Amino acid sequence: MKQKEGVIKPKTKRAKRFLDNRAPKLTENVKNAMIMKGGNTSMTVTQALKDIYALKKPSAEFFSKKTDSSLFLFGSHNKKRPNNLIFGRLFDFHVLDMIELGIEKYNSLNEIKNSKCPEGTKPMLVFAGEAFDHDDDHKRLKSLLTDFFRGPVVPSVRLAGLEHALHFTALEGKIYMRSYRSLLKKSGCRTPRIELEEIGPSFDFVLRRTHLASDDLYKTAHRQPKALKPKKKKNISHDTFGTKFGRLHMQKQDLAKLQTRKMKGLRKRRGPAAAAEGETSPKTAKVEVE
Repeated sequence: MKQKEGVIKPKTKRAKRFLDNRAPKLTENVKNAMIMKGGNTSMTVTQALKDIYALKKPSAEFFSKKTDSSLFLFGSHNKKRPNNLIFGRLFDFHVLDMIELGIEKYNSLNEIKNSKCPEGTKPMLVFAGEAFDHDDDHKRLKSLLTDFFRGPVVPSVRLAGLEHALHFTALEGKIYMRSYRSLLKKSGCRTPRIELEEIGPSFDFVLRRTHLASDDLYKTAHRQPKALKPKKKKNISHDTFGTKFGRLHMQKQDLAKLQTRKMKGLRKRRGPAAAAEGETSPKTAKVEVE
């Protein structure tokens, strides 16, 4: 490949395919995570990186542009900030935002002796706590954790595939992360009874420093191409449960010309009574209403 005035021009078909794969797409690839270990770390941070790597597999690697990774996790440990994890993401191969979390309590995958979910299982993400809806730092943390653990985008999921759940709770300045496996039990009917079994890892985080993108840059990073934006349809709306409603517009009806059903009981009577009435109004007596 040769570079001229900041524009890279491929010289071979292989190089052209490589650049096309790096170019923006309507449907982006699964976001890979780059997991890095600092020069000075503790055993807690090292094991925590391994466990998060196990949760993120196979979309995780132990370095951004070479591996096309848009997410990263950095672990470090020092006297001022012990057992430190930094979650971050990139936009156009530049840092978009970073959030620093400190580990206060931790149970690894090996310490919880329960059967685990298969590698690559798409997790269900649950966020509890008012801070995720009202505090700006927690809102950005929720978006970052969703990006990090959401897995591939799939059109549909079978019921048996919903077996892994990641639960994040924000309470009194701390973030509690728990990992569960959902078990489908017999309930006596078609709908199974669901039980949750903790499989680890388990974290108690404290929110430390944040480095967030500006509103303009954050808006640019979330901009969608026009081809992906759904086309608006007039007079069609959806409720909270996804039910579609349509509105019909009709012209104003003239009730004077409204055709009603004719009944036999409304017809004019025949015979002597009708003849007697006909003396006063002979024209109307001969009219038959059908």
